[in-house]
Amino acid sequence: METKPPIPLAVLVGIQTSDIDDVAHEASLEELGRLVKTLGYEVVGTLSQKREGTGAAMLLGSGKLAELAALTGGTGVVASMAASSKSKARQRFDGVAGTAGTAEPEADAVRKPDFVIVDHELSPSQIRNLERATGAQVLDRTGVIVEIFHRHANTREARLQVEMARLKYVAPRMRESSAGGGDRQQGRGAGESALALDRRKVRDRLAELKDQLEAVQRDNDLRRSGRRDQLRVALVGYTNAGKSSLMRALTGSQVLVEDKLFATLDTTIRALQPETRPRILVSDTVGFIKQLPHDLVASFRSTLAEALEASLLLFVVDASDPTYEAQLEVSRSVLREIGADVVPSRLVLNKMDRVDEAGRAALMEKHPDAILLSAHAPEDVSALRDTIIAFFEAAMVEDVLVLPYAKQGLIGEVYESARVLSEEHDETGRVLTVRGLPAAIARLRRRLGER
Repeated sequence: METKPPIPLAVLVGIQTSDIDDVAHEASLEELGRLVKTLGYEVVGTLSQKREGTGAAMLLGSGKLAELAALTGGTGVVASMAASSKSKARQRFDGVAGTAGTAEPEADAVRKPDFVIVDHELSPSQIRNLERATGAQVLDRTGVIVEIFHRHANTREARLQVEMARLKYVAPRMRESSAGGGDRQQGRGAGESALALDRRKVRDRLAELKDQLEAVQRDNDLRRSGRRDQLRVALVGYTNAGKSSLMRALTGSQVLVEDKLFATLDTTIRALQPETRPRILVSDTVGFIKQLPHDLVASFRSTLAEALEASLLLFVVDASDPTYEAQLEVSRSVLREIGADVVPSRLVLNKMDRVDEAGRAALMEKHPDAILLSAHAPEDVSALRDTIIAFFEAAMVEDVLVLPYAKQGLIGEVYESARVLSEEHDETGRVLTVRGLPAAIARLRRRLGER
């Protein structure tokens, strides 16, 4: 019977600079821990240090570095690249080989953390130095987020987007990972080194991915153009704010709901239930996070276009999180980056079932125009549905359309695009009194041959 590989162990490292207060620093480390948990790793330790900046070659001071090395089993010093230092994997292998035939010690007594996860973006040289000093594999915050996106991408578009972001993240770090052997001639091409060959492969693959992604996005643009005159609401906000739970409650769809960061990467579009006339479409978008890598924002620009082209944005916030205001600002910042900050929006304070009465009163005073709800309370969801309908109703107008008998095949499109208030017949055809958005009625008039 096959045994499962052990869960990777990780130590978190945070640097608190002068512009970060204690609450924000602790919240950031807690969020990093959730990211690491989403990867399937177990956090076994946390280490923090206050420093003026994060540009030092070793990131940590000598004392904290020694403390970290004691946790991971490293030396605490940066050995020469020529030194025959062994990786953690090699050390574990040698340890098993050397004790063959002897009593096996308890796993918890000998296992050291496999990873050091740093709550900042690191340079290639910083990663290299920390790995030499700790003997563990080092990942920065960006690397963790990129890896989570890689594991959670399901559709072809998301997989293409994430692979592009991963390659852009890996490319500048190839020199460090190839040091000590990357410049040796390998006989490939006219004296091309292994490192140069790898870099060329990355460039070629990025160009290939770009072409494939553009083709997929053209198809998506066509589908979006077909929904242009429809009523569209986009749920946007920080990852794990409860967007997917709210999406399920509003539309009755079986979208994935998990208590994990970035459980949703692919945009899901469903009709508001019970259905209205005209229909209102609700989309659940990828969540945001602090220090979301720029390449991921760029890669997911097409996915985020659902927010840009929506008629109404609902900023979903986890009101029970003490850092919700910072999370809200992150969401707004990303949407500003893609130009979606001009779309009408409403603030939705979710997870109110986790907020006490005093907290609720404070939220109502601070955000008097916000919608307070719990996605698990049917009465709250119903009230939000009414608010969404009222938003679109305010922009609708009444008009009269004449559907000639020769064009009766368009009756379904009329009912789909507007609410039919009354219907009569005369010698010219059906006379319909409708209520809908001005743009939708204008389009119907063109389809019916009216001016």
